[in-house]
Amino acid sequence: MTRPHLSCAAIALLLLAGCATVAPPASVPVSAITGPSPTPDAVVKEAWISTGDPAEELDSLAVWPTEAGGAWLIATAKSSDQLVVFDADSGRRLRTVGGPGEGPGQFKRPNGIAVWGDLVFVVERDNHRVQVLALPDFSPRGFIGADSLKVPYGIWLQETAPDQLELLVTDSFMADFRTGVLPPSAQMDQRVRRFTVRLEEEGPVTGTDAGSFGDTTEAGMLRMVESIAGDPAHDRLLIAEEDQRVGSTLRDYTLEGRFRGNSLPRFAADAEGIALWDCEVDGGWWIAVDQRSPTLFRLYDRASLAPAGIFAGEVVSQTDGEALYAAGTPRFPDGALFVQHDNRAVAAFDLRDIARALHLRGSCLQ
Repeated sequence: MTRPHLSCAAIALLLLAGCATVAPPASVPVSAITGPSPTPDAVVKEAWISTGDPAEELDSLAVWPTEAGGAWLIATAKSSDQLVVFDADSGRRLRTVGGPGEGPGQFKRPNGIAVWGDLVFVVERDNHRVQVLALPDFSPRGFIGADSLKVPYGIWLQETAPDQLELLVTDSFMADFRTGVLPPSAQMDQRVRRFTVRLEEEGPVTGTDAGSFGDTTEAGMLRMVESIAGDPAHDRLLIAEEDQRVGSTLRDYTLEGRFRGNSLPRFAADAEGIALWDCEVDGGWWIAVDQRSPTLFRLYDRASLAPAGIFAGEVVSQTDGEALYAAGTPRFPDGALFVQHDNRAVAAFDLRDIARALHLRGSCLQ
């Protein structure tokens, strides 16, 4: 993931973290801190790749099912401060939403994105908030976290009660963003911010700050964090650690925010998007992005986290975000994996093609 310079206001905010900081680890050879660069077990042809615009710098993805039985693929565009909407079956570009600014319906460096029902939640790094909009017209419904988020990136949602959600947002603030100096160890327990969100049919959508978490030990610390995804069936959060100075990986946390003491083997490059392919109560696979050229997509057993194979596309590279949609569409009756490609476009893989290529077996597959 490329992390461009923050605005002056954002840098000033980061420097308020204090003088006692955690210095970067001592310099060591890259080969000693990154994982091996494996040959993929299979190459899967992309079902489609959209036209691209490098000026937009696409990042994260979410899927919304339309009333007509299809789906929209919604991407955040960091450099143009917009959302870009694609048809999920064809990759055809449908529209853009928003533009630069701080008001409702405007964005400043949008990054993480998630859809819940007919609401889309957009993390804005440089507005230090989560903006909520209603679908299909993208009408603004409210802001969350503007008083507590510093440099937010990733997002995950789960339902905790009728008309109530828990919203988790990763917050990768630094003591000095330019040099990569981390905050004091005592502040590393603020890496994931938790909000309670009440869903109302009318009026603004608001969120109550419910605290934060993050392990402060060397083994479980979240030094540079973006992507996060959860699995309530196994009381699990997988959180991407992107700091290559210690080796990029996924850390295994409980839903309450406790580090289990386990991290996956180091990735060859940055650990980026995380998606759960779940099709029964507790079966399925995790798919994680290893941001290389070509991108490696690493699969793990949902319950045990045992490796289940690695595939690459024919073209897709340097992937940030991904979104898995298993409900099915006319083009993808058993679902699809949608991914960002090279900061400029989006692409789709048919889940049936992935399953055949990696010889996957399970109730996810018809």
